[in-house]
Amino acid sequence: MPRRIAIIDLVGLSPALIGKHTPTIASFARERGGVRTMRPTLPAVTTSVQTSMLTGVGPAEHGIVGNGWMDPETREVALWKQSDGLVEAERLWDTARRRDESVTCANICWWYAMHTSCDVVVTPRPIYKADGRKLPDCLTQPADLRDRLTRSLGTFPLFRFWGPAADITSTRWIADAAIKVERETSPTITLVYLPHLDYGLQKLGPDHSDIPYQLKDLDHEVSRLLEHFLSRGVEPILVSEYGIVPVTDAVAPNRVLRDAGLLYWREEQGREMVDPGTSGAFAVADHQVAHVRLGRDGRRRRAEIADLLAKTPGVSKVLEGETRAEAGLDHPRAGDLILVSERDRWFCHDWWLDDAKAPDYQRTVDIHRKPGYDPRELFVDPRIRFPKIAIGGRLLRRKLGFRTLLDVIPTDTALVRGSHGRVDQGLGWDAVLIAEAAAEIDDDSDGRVSCTRVRDLALRTMFG
Repeated sequence: MPRRIAIIDLVGLSPALIGKHTPTIASFARERGGVRTMRPTLPAVTTSVQTSMLTGVGPAEHGIVGNGWMDPETREVALWKQSDGLVEAERLWDTARRRDESVTCANICWWYAMHTSCDVVVTPRPIYKADGRKLPDCLTQPADLRDRLTRSLGTFPLFRFWGPAADITSTRWIADAAIKVERETSPTITLVYLPHLDYGLQKLGPDHSDIPYQLKDLDHEVSRLLEHFLSRGVEPILVSEYGIVPVTDAVAPNRVLRDAGLLYWREEQGREMVDPGTSGAFAVADHQVAHVRLGRDGRRRRAEIADLLAKTPGVSKVLEGETRAEAGLDHPRAGDLILVSERDRWFCHDWWLDDAKAPDYQRTVDIHRKPGYDPRELFVDPRIRFPKIAIGGRLLRRKLGFRTLLDVIPTDTALVRGSHGRVDQGLGWDAVLIAEAAAEIDDDSDGRVSCTRVRDLALRTMFG
């Protein structure tokens, strides 16, 4: 029988943050031979790196080129899709089953958990009502697991998982769910996603005085998980997807494209609405990387656009052709041009020039409608004098049956103090790997271990 493992994803954890505020993680690292610095695949974002770790190949092969992209056929932008069918490479549990058909896998909140061959799944999935309401919930496999988890742990705390109220509550719920699922099903592989640190680091920056407290909260949940797994004979493997660096402000490539006459937009009831698919060029912003898809006009002006974006302050690189392939992003879903920001900047999707004309969803938490990742959703607009009253009043109107927007999210990009996405963030700000078998992996030429090595490390731990 293969050895049972648990891969625990401590999102945003980097070597520079492991120390006195994370005594459990630091002690576990010493017992397992130390902390290995891990190099993510580009872009260093959640869905891409998780998939690289579980398949052993990069985005050019597995197809997950970011948290979202413009579909090359429909020319529609879609972020945070959840279907496992999007992954074009074999994943860890299926590889392991070819060696031993008894292998089972429980996925507790790693990405692409829907329509999967995992045996057990827990993944965030709101209930979307016809009247526009979004209710907290999760989707599970088997279906009745959701009811058992809800009775035991309460409803999945969606609004503490993402948004201005995000905190340790969702990470604690996920840790509790992982313990309950492992105790009931004893899977060969358990995947656990702990997001707590990720949001604090983006919101506050890694140097903020509150980060030590957030590290202590995360360390406590890791301590509970390690105690449980080790007592059950399960070997833990700790990873993170990326490190988060301080940033000062955002770059808005779509405003550059608009000024060049390449963006298709129109005014609807006083709001400037964009059609990415009709545009000559549109940038799908994803942290420190942006995929620029060219339309008919854009393809004719390709060299001009590449030069224009390369000269934009805050843009470090424009990848195309050979450089795009060398970066591991030669895939139809990837942008025709791929932008990488400077280390202290990130990309926003904004195209409007006057905040009063921004689309109405911009000031709400709406991860599926916005054509780019928006970390401003972690904030309540500081210009709102009494935010609790403002939010409470809007919620009350909803309960009374009125269709009311929770339009409390700011548009100021300078509020965001941390970001990720680049693969070369600098010493101390990379991803981490802590595992018993990690000492057997040789460093690559840059002194780091590629995240694509996690799959083989997991197989080695399971089968020897």
